[in-house]
Amino acid sequence: MKHIARTAGLLCLSVSLSSSLWATKLVTYSHRGEVRLGAYEDDAVIDLNRAYALMLREQGKPRAEALAAALVPPSMMEFLQGEEESIRVALEAIRFVKQQAARPGGTEKLKQAGVWFLRNEVVLKAPVPNPPHLLAIGLNYRAHVEEIDRGFAQPIQTGTGEPSYPVVFTKEGAIIGPGETIRIPPVVEQPDYEGELAVVIGKPARHVTRERALDYVAGYMIFNDVSARDLQSRVSQWTMGKSPDTFSAMGPYLVLKDEVPDPQALAIRTRIGSEVLQDSSTSRMIFSVAVLIEHISQVMTLTPGTVITTGTPEGVGAGRKPPRWLRPGETIVVEVEKLGELANPIARE
Repeated sequence: MKHIARTAGLLCLSVSLSSSLWATKLVTYSHRGEVRLGAYEDDAVIDLNRAYALMLREQGKPRAEALAAALVPPSMMEFLQGEEESIRVALEAIRFVKQQAARPGGTEKLKQAGVWFLRNEVVLKAPVPNPPHLLAIGLNYRAHVEEIDRGFAQPIQTGTGEPSYPVVFTKEGAIIGPGETIRIPPVVEQPDYEGELAVVIGKPARHVTRERALDYVAGYMIFNDVSARDLQSRVSQWTMGKSPDTFSAMGPYLVLKDEVPDPQALAIRTRIGSEVLQDSSTSRMIFSVAVLIEHISQVMTLTPGTVITTGTPEGVGAGRKPPRWLRPGETIVVEVEKLGELANPIARE
């Protein structure tokens, strides 16, 4: 991990981090039916709440568990609501775990404390499983607008040409994480994929400027805005076509923003097996992440944990000749530079 000096914004921290510190990939994981917050790197998952409590006990601090529950809660949403302070103490806990793991028998001690898990011992879930708002952006890549204007297999009501303002809509329905199945309802005959970059808000944002907008970001993750084109095309409002259960896939990690200094310089790709369906860059967005945050925050307060998924590039199934719908038995994979890859199998409900 490249060391980045944090001098302003959400991650304004006084600590100095080593280049190998597990500090940027946050996960929601499940172990024996319990869902908790963790940090991930390579083949290890660190339980952040338990790690901080163990660190405080080792330091002889009273009320270690109560302090850990307050400062590093075991759920992602509560953690994000702690803003800078929660991130600061989580990084302290990660540094402590690394020091302990380097000692003889240290890993075993961490395992016994419920702090350290191998990747195959846990199941990664949607990083932000219950965001206060899940906002999506349509028509945000010029080439995608062009493929719509050339004619979708099932025309959707969008107007023509590049939008003058961001097209914002909401997604409802059950959210899923990496490896979980996208289930196509019987009523849907044209299930489509949309690989996207998602941004997660880290502190309340209201009336922010684009110059300061990224200060309000906690981090970034991959999103698949699965879409039912036949339902989407029936009316001018897209909610039904965008909101079947499991049609919002996110993960595998929430990568903290200092690992992504420029969200407008990331390669993005969607594939099924060796078939590359989308291959683009976030540099081709019409409205940048900063502009989107500025625009939305003029109307509503973006609270910690709010997810904004920023639109898809060209190459969606509805724009192909013939159309290329998702098929049961396939696995759809979305890759975004620096953020890993999100893979989900497809099945009929």
